[in-house]
Amino acid sequence: MYAPKNDRNYPTDHFINRELSLLQFQRRVLAQAADPTVPLLERLRFLCIVSSNLDEFFEVRVSGIKEQIRLGSRKPGNDGISPRDLLEKVSDEVHEIISEQYTLLNEDILPALEQEGVVFLRRSLWTETQLRWIRDYFMREVMPVLTPIGLDPAHPFPRVLNKSLNFAVELDGRDAFGRDSGAAIVQAPRALPRVIRLPREICEQEYTFVFLSSVLHAHVHELFSGMTVLGCYQFRVTRNSDLFVDEEEVKDLRASLKGELQQRHFGDAVRLEVADNCSDEMANFLLQHFHLEQDDLYRTPGIVNLVRLMQVPDWVERPELKYSPFVPGVPKALDKRRQIFAALRSTDVLLHHPFQSFAPVIDLLRAAADDPQVLAIKMTVYRTGTDSVLMEHLVRAAQKGKEVTVVLELMARFDEEANITWANRLEEVGAHVVYGVFGYKTHAKLLMVVRREEKGLRHYVHLGTGNYHPRTTRFYTDFGLLTANEEIGEDVATVFKQLTGLGTASELRHLWQAPFTLQPKVVEAIKRETEIAREGRRGRIIAKMNALLEPETIEALYEASQAGVEIDLIVRGPCALRPGVPGLSDNIRVRSVIGRFLEHHRIFHFHADGDDVMFLSSADWMDRNFFRRIEIAFPVLDPRLKRRVMKEGLRPYLGDNCQAWEMQSDGSYKRKNPRGIRRAAQLILLQELAASS
Repeated sequence: MYAPKNDRNYPTDHFINRELSLLQFQRRVLAQAADPTVPLLERLRFLCIVSSNLDEFFEVRVSGIKEQIRLGSRKPGNDGISPRDLLEKVSDEVHEIISEQYTLLNEDILPALEQEGVVFLRRSLWTETQLRWIRDYFMREVMPVLTPIGLDPAHPFPRVLNKSLNFAVELDGRDAFGRDSGAAIVQAPRALPRVIRLPREICEQEYTFVFLSSVLHAHVHELFSGMTVLGCYQFRVTRNSDLFVDEEEVKDLRASLKGELQQRHFGDAVRLEVADNCSDEMANFLLQHFHLEQDDLYRTPGIVNLVRLMQVPDWVERPELKYSPFVPGVPKALDKRRQIFAALRSTDVLLHHPFQSFAPVIDLLRAAADDPQVLAIKMTVYRTGTDSVLMEHLVRAAQKGKEVTVVLELMARFDEEANITWANRLEEVGAHVVYGVFGYKTHAKLLMVVRREEKGLRHYVHLGTGNYHPRTTRFYTDFGLLTANEEIGEDVATVFKQLTGLGTASELRHLWQAPFTLQPKVVEAIKRETEIAREGRRGRIIAKMNALLEPETIEALYEASQAGVEIDLIVRGPCALRPGVPGLSDNIRVRSVIGRFLEHHRIFHFHADGDDVMFLSSADWMDRNFFRRIEIAFPVLDPRLKRRVMKEGLRPYLGDNCQAWEMQSDGSYKRKNPRGIRRAAQLILLQELAASS
């Protein structure tokens, strides 16, 4: 595997810890849930997003720390923190976040929703009519699918699925066989809804919901006839969800991965969540069973899985409590009266999602599938979803006899199963499906259409910063470039040849490619700005990304700062660089923008002595993106589009005073407070680019 050549040990005080920085990001998301200017149902959604993010944090990041400890590693990271010390810091921080999260839910959001006629009804407030309806619902819909398991030598503790809802029940008495184990486990099947809407005719409010956990608590005694229920406690276990496939042993990646996926739900436990009414005896019993420590226990004053509330805003038809809908715009260059191939021969087209539509990308693939002059279609797929119109067009193109090649990343975390399904479907219709290069995730976003024209074969290309996933293009900010530029087309063809065949790395004219040239080119561009500044001219760097962690790149930025280069970094998530440290990073500013849409595009701008070099990319400035993934950064060559990227992708975010957070040198963040005119980047872009809002 390709590895970075630089193995220097940098000063530990130059770096913020990745996991702790990622938890700072969760605090910024939580602040959206606390923001009274955000529509109420959207505040609930942000609260759920925090829970979803923390789930993945434990499944991947915390499980990794625990694995280091299990293997006896005491080696600190670049920040100097050992795995065991880091686990303690993470536990303290997450406990604080969860406490704040539930306080916000119980004391602010739920009461505010109740004022608006959206009620989550506690058991103590159920009326006689509601009690009858709920009991009938339990007996009809819930009880038949439950399997209570008493704990005794013949009934050991059942296997508990990752993140599933379970109930630990304390019992008194003997059953029909004389057993008196005193404890049982009830697992809630995933088919059961966790939130149930009561009929309007038995409620005072239009939208009245009860939790499945409340329904089961109220009727758990029905499962243990003749015994006394002393306590019933929700619990939920989060497990290590990383997949392991041995590069030296694997013969068939897809078959090996299928075997691993079956075990993902039963990885080592890393977190135990229990309702705050859980007895200490039961909590300790569960901790012991799952081989967890007290620091791994999280008590919640409410339901243990807030993610299940994510659907509620979609169920409630109250537009005034949600973000205003909008229709994504379409660039004028793609007039529907013009054939898309003719349009791209005349000009490059830049798409800015979600403010502009993803439809042109779908149109390109649709046209390619139908056009008899199109000979081949090649595409990388990282995440695309179980229901993808893009993949359907690829299937149709293969059925029509086109040469269809799909580089499909089977190891896209949490999308492996969907990707395996698409691999099967594509192969059934004769498409070539390859899985990239083992050991390197194919994260680059590339689509190439080869068309026979009067002057020979021509490449039509789409390069993007985001996934080929029509749903996420409505919620993630990303750029996509549609071009018929011959040199870029040749570069993309070369990358596909590398991915599907064998051979040494070829030099590309325009694209920067990981794991070969991307990191060296980024560092080289930073050092060029450094030299320019040292010679007394203007040095300027503006970069936007999801994460900034790679140490050599960070050190190059520090050096540039000390030479006088003005550096603005817009980093949504974790950032290991310390801005504003006297003598080290005086000229570096870092900000994070959190809003309605997930900030996702990566933009790298270097002033370059007036040349204004502008690259867009699928890659963050992280070790994994630079050295363990196949990534692409592509230039914006058209001066008109270059100005658009600056105008839409960078300046609004640097000027945002509503949703921007400024990073402090200690790794904390302070939210910008608008003084005078309010400027929110995402709102500005909606007004300028969307067809209506």
